[in-house]
Amino acid sequence: MTDRSCDDFLGGKVRLWQPTRGYRAGVDPVLLAAAVDAKAGQTVLDLGCGVGAALFCLAGRVPGLDLTGVEVQAGYADLARENARLNGVRAEILTADLRNLPSDLRQRAFHHVLMNPPYYDRGQGTGSDDAGRDIALGGDAAMTDWIGIGAKRVRPKGTFTLIQSMQRLPETLAAMISHAPHLGSLVVLPIVGRAGRAPSLFVLQAQHGGRAPFHLSLVFALQDGAAHNPETPNYSGEAREILRNGGALAVRR
Repeated sequence: MTDRSCDDFLGGKVRLWQPTRGYRAGVDPVLLAAAVDAKAGQTVLDLGCGVGAALFCLAGRVPGLDLTGVEVQAGYADLARENARLNGVRAEILTADLRNLPSDLRQRAFHHVLMNPPYYDRGQGTGSDDAGRDIALGGDAAMTDWIGIGAKRVRPKGTFTLIQSMQRLPETLAAMISHAPHLGSLVVLPIVGRAGRAPSLFVLQAQHGGRAPFHLSLVFALQDGAAHNPETPNYSGEAREILRNGGALAVRR
């Protein structure tokens, strides 16, 4: 991709090349990475990794991880490989459809599987005129594909974590129950732009073989105050620690 920009994440600790037009990573993959309680030496798989925002933000917080990313769009996968070099991180980035993973990857299991599936149902609404953005926001893989395929790659006692639009919570939970019965200890963390508003996003996390009951966490607010200021976002203290300093996001609270 020639039309691109190099953007700072985690207060400049992570830098990422992104297309200037198309899907551009924002706070969502940073929150996703912050929700993964990884330890040095563990293996991580990001399905639909894009330019690697979640992977490399996680690596910025937890050095020494064994990282693998899968991205269906070749241009974005190429940027992810370049971003790995830019940030001095070793990562295997595969260009593949998650529904047709390479055979060797289908034989592997990971300590942590994470994903940021498209927020919109391709069967509803209008697609974007930019192909990269259209696939990132809608795609053609069903939620059952994302969850069923991702769940198979989680090793015993490993975690499965995703971030998604709140409007897709019912089908996400239904897919978890139907297509990933070995994943338990489900936790949902609602995310709001600011306190007093309805949640727009949620983080869902589960554990392979987990037996704890379902848990709905307290709402996590990104910003303080009653009004939004796009020029100077008034991030809450916890959000600022995550977005600026690479802090962790406590999913179960």
